[in-house]
Amino acid sequence: MSRPLHSPGVRPIVLDAGGTTLSALLAEAQGPPRATLLALHGGGMTAAYFDGQADPALSLLTLGASLGWTVLAVDRPGYGASAETLPDGLPLAEQAVALRHALADFGGRYPLGAGLCVLAHSYGGKLALTAAAQGLHDELLGIEISGCGHRYAADPPAGRPAPFGGPGGPRLNWGPLTLYAPRTFSLAGSVVAPMPLREAVEAARWEGAFRTLAGAVRVPVRMTFAEYEGWWRHDPEALAELTGLLSSVPRLVIERQPGAGHNISLGWAARAYHLRALGFLEECLQPRLARPASVSASASASASASARAASAPEPIQR
Repeated sequence: MSRPLHSPGVRPIVLDAGGTTLSALLAEAQGPPRATLLALHGGGMTAAYFDGQADPALSLLTLGASLGWTVLAVDRPGYGASAETLPDGLPLAEQAVALRHALADFGGRYPLGAGLCVLAHSYGGKLALTAAAQGLHDELLGIEISGCGHRYAADPPAGRPAPFGGPGGPRLNWGPLTLYAPRTFSLAGSVVAPMPLREAVEAARWEGAFRTLAGAVRVPVRMTFAEYEGWWRHDPEALAELTGLLSSVPRLVIERQPGAGHNISLGWAARAYHLRALGFLEECLQPRLARPASVSASASASASASARAASAPEPIQR
């Protein structure tokens, strides 16, 4: 018997992105959603990155839906349904425009709940920041990013990379293979995809682009660096500079996820990471949730205590 492509409760949909069809995976909450979580995959991956099949605990889509969120993982332009019409992909600025159209289509058909949050990985993090700077959505409440910084620790690919990253790719993209469930790589066919050429070319310009757009991001941001992150600098000097560049962000949290490699949502640490990320995004929802003050205070105190207990090391906050 063949293995299902997606977890129970996850289904494929298509979105109109201003004349371009984007494919996506959707997991809906039981009843009215608390909010909608938009998940953006990295370069050379697909939306299936957020629905890992090597172990039932890996899927962000099923976890988010079980906690009352609607989770929408979109195949970015140049991937999935748009791979044939956009074989070279789109620059980040144009991806952001397409994403706005896709969200408008989605919002016309599905309830968003209290608002929109974004969880993005790697190249998807670049898109999340670019789109936020350009005004992604009026109801955007917060952004969680993993596998993306502002200063490279390794040279980005000069051309279209191989699906698993070419020379050095396993170390940079995955880290120690013991961080992943045994069937991760045998099931990776639905997760990996060719990286569009425009993305590969634009990757080398990210450091300059980040400096230009960072000041226009004005929603809370949490950035998580895996213990074995190899693509990005996350030393004290780099993080201090990162914090300074995101000076307009009302709240910035920088975390490290132990026992994880760059592809954090496909490893054993995925569930812990997703729970911590959703905890941050829940805090972004609090102003919208109209709870009694006593209940909100109790929930906030409990969340703060849990976060302190789970934090190793202490996160950087501003």
